[in-house]
Amino acid sequence: MVKKTVKMNHDDINNLPGNKPVIYKILDNQGDNIYTGTAKRGNVHERIKDHLPGNQDSIPGGEKVQIEQMPSINEAKQKEKNIINRVKPKYNKKGK
Repeated sequence: MVKKTVKMNHDDINNLPGNKPVIYKILDNQGDNIYTGTAKRGNVHERIKDHLPGNQDSIPGGEKVQIEQMPSINEAKQKEKNIINRVKPKYNKKGK
């Protein structure tokens, strides 16, 4: 599966692969995971852009986004849950 890290901006997000479901991590300027999420195949770019400043689910301090393609959305959601429970990213809601 493809893993890729890019700067958190429109152009770089558009260059991410969107042909498979992904788990993504938004990283701050020190490389710490401040948010973890999933996106369905075909919705990767739009979902990550939701977190840019001024958008619906903006994540303050996001400098980079790291994606990992997954075989299915169910596997992505399971991995997301494991990461949130282990890392406890600052902007993930408690109990997710």
